[in-house]
Amino acid sequence: MYLDNTDGPDLDRRTKLCDFASRVSESALCLPHMVHQLAESLGWAIDAKDPCTWSHSEDVARVSRRLALAMGLSREMAEVVHVAGHLHDMGKIGVPDMVLTKPTSLTREEWAMIRAHPVVGARIVSPIARMNETGVTGMILSHHERYDGRGYPDGLCGQAIPLGARIIAVADSLSAMLQRRPYRESIPFDQARDEILRCRETQFDPLVVDAFSDIADSLEAHFRSDRQPCFPGPEARLSGHPSPCEARPGAASQDAQK
Repeated sequence: MYLDNTDGPDLDRRTKLCDFASRVSESALCLPHMVHQLAESLGWAIDAKDPCTWSHSEDVARVSRRLALAMGLSREMAEVVHVAGHLHDMGKIGVPDMVLTKPTSLTREEWAMIRAHPVVGARIVSPIARMNETGVTGMILSHHERYDGRGYPDGLCGQAIPLGARIIAVADSLSAMLQRRPYRESIPFDQARDEILRCRETQFDPLVVDAFSDIADSLEAHFRSDRQPCFPGPEARLSGHPSPCEARPGAASQDAQK
């Protein structure tokens, strides 16, 4: 399987692979326990590149699995989304640390590096046949697509975006907003929830947002218990925080794109 025109076929616009929920059989969704462990390990390795993202991949994996279950997907399908959540930022291994941790505005060239990470990540896992068969490759590739078609790398919209990628997009934005980044402070869970609800049908699939709304209270409890010392409370700074669904000029826009 190829991931761009330099390597071979365009992968049907680089993995129109799967709305895996409707195209992949239940038996094919079984991923060995070792694959889960490897995905978790690789996620931690990527997060280690930036102290501000120390648990980001783990958070995204856990939230993605819970969202998948809340949407009525089978346990097997939810586990596939879980694995893709661990690996969604794999392509950042090719982004220089000085770009990932830059506290000021990115140059056009630096933006190009950031925006390439879904394609790079999909290319990295594509030699593993089961990643392609279960749709993990497509989820990694498309997790920065937007429901309204204004995302990247392919500008897909609506149902053309793999379901798992639509789920990961919500989990990714939630985790990012709850963590401090070089260009902004973390924000409280309530504010992050409001931003996700506000971006329903623009950045995010409305069905995924509805599932998020249903389990938001339990997710907040999870984040509080999991990282009590640094979880942002009501006293956290409420001004100057970027919305996950708006591309803003300068450093603030980095949150929506990374």
